[in-house]
Amino acid sequence: MEKNKLGYEKISKLLLSLAIPSIIAQLVNVLYNMVDRIYIGQMANGTTAMAALSVTLPVITFVTAFTQLVGVGGAPLCAIKMGEKKIDKAEQIMTNSFVLLIGVGIILTTIILVFHEPLLLLFGANEETLPLAVSYITIYALGTVFVQMTLGMNAYINTQGFAKMGMCTVVIGAVLNIILDPIFIFGFNMGVSGAALATIIAQGVSAIWVLIFLFGKKSTIKVRKQYFIPDMRIVGSIVSLGISPFVMSSTESLLQISFNNQLLVYGGTMAVATMAILMSLWQFITLPLQGLCQGAQPILSYNYGAKNFTRVRQTFRLVFWLCVGFACLASGIEMLFAPFFLGIFATDTETIHFASWAVRVFMLGAGVFGAQIACQQSFMALGQAKISLCMAILRKIILLIPFIYIFPFILGNLSFASWASSSIASMVQDSSRVFAVLFAEPVSDILAATTTVFMFMRFYKRELKQPDYVEEK
Repeated sequence: MEKNKLGYEKISKLLLSLAIPSIIAQLVNVLYNMVDRIYIGQMANGTTAMAALSVTLPVITFVTAFTQLVGVGGAPLCAIKMGEKKIDKAEQIMTNSFVLLIGVGIILTTIILVFHEPLLLLFGANEETLPLAVSYITIYALGTVFVQMTLGMNAYINTQGFAKMGMCTVVIGAVLNIILDPIFIFGFNMGVSGAALATIIAQGVSAIWVLIFLFGKKSTIKVRKQYFIPDMRIVGSIVSLGISPFVMSSTESLLQISFNNQLLVYGGTMAVATMAILMSLWQFITLPLQGLCQGAQPILSYNYGAKNFTRVRQTFRLVFWLCVGFACLASGIEMLFAPFFLGIFATDTETIHFASWAVRVFMLGAGVFGAQIACQQSFMALGQAKISLCMAILRKIILLIPFIYIFPFILGNLSFASWASSSIASMVQDSSRVFAVLFAEPVSDILAATTTVFMFMRFYKRELKQPDYVEEK
């Protein structure tokens, strides 16, 4: 059997060849996610429309979470089996994921179409924003199966080492979305409905691209008909590992709901609209980091399966410091030049002023998030489902979401909060408590990163210091 480059090529060169396309794909994905918000922000009722889009984000995030559960859950297992030279098992894992993603897409489409209005009200919609939010999400729901195929199965392109092909999946959809958005939103005067229609068309084309590759000759492993009936043991393994990224993504929905509800109470519609902008700027940090970790995942998984622990250690150390460096640099730039970035999303000076203040509070702990994601994603790549799940729960469920509700009562009456929010005091109902809500983010980032790094270092010393396995000739 031909040697796989994941097992012998120079780590830095290999990581760059895999990570750069993944990072480009994620940066393009940022544009993909942001284009709707940029164009919507330029509408006559841009602030209200942006707030409406903000309350749909938990639904969209939840849909994406299932691509993580099945696709990202199965891809490391697939790569580990490839490292063990068990190609038939790798193909069975990928084919089972393909079937599961189709089923999940159909179920989610039905749920959203039936329950969209009560869900949006739960997620922070009010009388002003509900009609626009309903218009967007009902159309978006029709493309749910496309989302599952595009994001879920693209993980199996990347895990084989075809990072450029995986990048093309995202680029094709993003470029098409960028082209179609102004046509539907302004040309056909469809507003937020046009933005949703452009998105699902773009996702549909990307899904076709993914399936053509995985069913084609270039793919190292294939989707096989004989594996279309899911094996419950394999499904259990996929879900067991995928539960961690699923929790990370699905709790992002709970996080957005919590921020929206608290900011609506203390800051009103403008504060909710600002949260949509903050999430976009946060993606400029998190998605490239995910791209870097996605580039490292096949290297970590393959060599862990092959018991080549030296290459695993070298890869992790390189990824860790790259993640920390990028997170510090990107968050620093966003905080320093906040008005410039925010002008992309908003036109009125009041919203830009408020959001410029908010981003500097929200991003205070973003630098250490690089360490958090490097260790979290490495746990995933090495098949450590339980600890990965625990670390996923820690940051959002145990720390951040409770802090969002507790901090306004603990910090809201302190002079520190009043001083920190003095520049926006005249713009919202309760500036001190708006500060307290946003300040929950950096506190959680720092505590979670410290804990996750500590846990990974324990695993590193226990499991990755073993001697390499040398295959007998």
